Amino acid sequence: MLGIDLDVSQYMARLHEELDKVSQDEIKLMADLIYEAWERERFVFIFGNGGSGTTASHMCEDLGKSTLREPDLKDESKKRLKVLSLTDNLGWIMAVGNDVGYDQIFVQQLMNFGSAGDVVVAISGSGNSPNVLAAVDWANRHNLKTFGMTGYGGGKLRQMQQCGLHVPLNDMGMVESIHLCVFHWVLNDVHARINHAGRYAQARTAC
Repeated sequence: MLGIDLDVSQYMARLHEELDKVSQDEIKLMADLIYEAWERERFVFIFGNGGSGTTASHMCEDLGKSTLREPDLKDESKKRLKVLSLTDNLGWIMAVGNDVGYDQIFVQQLMNFGSAGDVVVAISGSGNSPNVLAAVDWANRHNLKTFGMTGYGGGKLRQMQQCGLHVPLNDMGMVESIHLCVFHWVLNDVHARINHAGRYAQARTAC
């Protein structure tokens, strides 16, 4: 844990340094995949363990609500992004974990919900979580698009995923912070595209 040795100013400086190492192309690709899922009315499934699990819940909430403008949330005619966090159905997770195995908690849900062309966002700081890897393996074999979010050396997930975003850092807390930080740009970008806002405003004028 970097904060044990670094004071707050050093920690913030290190965070800035590590953010600069993240590939902007990987961040943009994540936005592209999610926007294309909205365009094609495909599902986006997000999952991870521990802190990455709560990141999955956060991402799902933001993408479900904040891809639309606030005044449009009650407009039933608006096309919505189909997004689910597989970390949030606690009863199902506990039943599968108890009766089948904890490594099955995500893949069993994908077997019910997932279809070819859907997008999987798999989050694992280490890249070696067995339940994440099982779900990505199934998704790859069934023609879903798999995007991994990793830290450390990337682990097995970075080898299995079709594409992804990597934070090359051996500190779980900072890795998780960076994952969520760059996601908020992804959210803003997808919102802007869907709503022809900001730098995408000209797209509406040109149509």
